[in-house]
Amino acid sequence: MTLVSIDFETANEKRTSPCAVGIVVSDGTQIVDEYYSLINPLTDFRAMNIRIHGITPEHVRYAPTFTDVWPVLSTYLQQGMVIAHNASFDMSVLRNTLDRFGLTYPDLNYLCTVMLAKQVWPQLHNHKLDTLAAFHQIPFEHHHALEDARVAAKLFSKSLNESKQHTIEGLLAMYHIQSGKIFHHGYHAPKKKKIRQYKQIFLT
Repeated sequence: MTLVSIDFETANEKRTSPCAVGIVVSDGTQIVDEYYSLINPLTDFRAMNIRIHGITPEHVRYAPTFTDVWPVLSTYLQQGMVIAHNASFDMSVLRNTLDRFGLTYPDLNYLCTVMLAKQVWPQLHNHKLDTLAAFHQIPFEHHHALEDARVAAKLFSKSLNESKQHTIEGLLAMYHIQSGKIFHHGYHAPKKKKIRQYKQIFLT
């Protein structure tokens, strides 16, 4: 089993402005590899985003651009199931930034750990990353791309243990979740499968 957890931070509200990326590779029980890089987004920063992650234009002045780091990122993303907390955001950043620079989409399958956490720990009042980290006593620095990716990887491992599953396929089947997919200039989001209910008819 290989899980590739990814997290982006953005310079502004646009999904084409990644300014940092963190990747954590896990075998389902422990972290086996990590990658982190600041990214020069080649666009303006917004004060609100700086307040969230603390990254400023000065920090990324000499950082690589997305096209510089993409060969490394694409290699990681091909290694296994990609996961992200609130995957709709991170996968949107990935797709939109690839579009911006005219790069080809990779073929990958992905899951959202928010969707998964709602099934595994329904008793929690919300399923934000900091809430889940506190619940599981995982210390971390929120809104640092590598830290967020680490926590998502650890949450996936805990969901396997909590559910007594040993494979990704078993976990998804247990909670009726279908993984998302990115392919050549297209994608399908992960979703909760509808469970068919059959009415029993009694004849008298």
